[in-house]
Amino acid sequence: MALFKKRTVGKPGEWYYCLEHKKVEEGPECPAKDRFGPYASRSEAQHAMETARERNQEWETDPKWHDAPAGGGDD
Repeated sequence: MALFKKRTVGKPGEWYYCLEHKKVEEGPECPAKDRFGPYASRSEAQHAMETARERNQEWETDPKWHDAPAGGGDD
């Protein structure tokens, strides 16, 4: 018999998007490794993948995150 019950961290009223089941959850139902969140509303959680795509695109095109091309520059 286990002395401690393993519990998923989070509270009702916090919304998550489960990457494994591709669904929105109120209070986490799935492990943290399988979810995005918490979000303030169900609507925000429903758009989690879209938000992630937009942020990834912004980061990929942000000049602050790109090094100078290999091989130097002006020679």
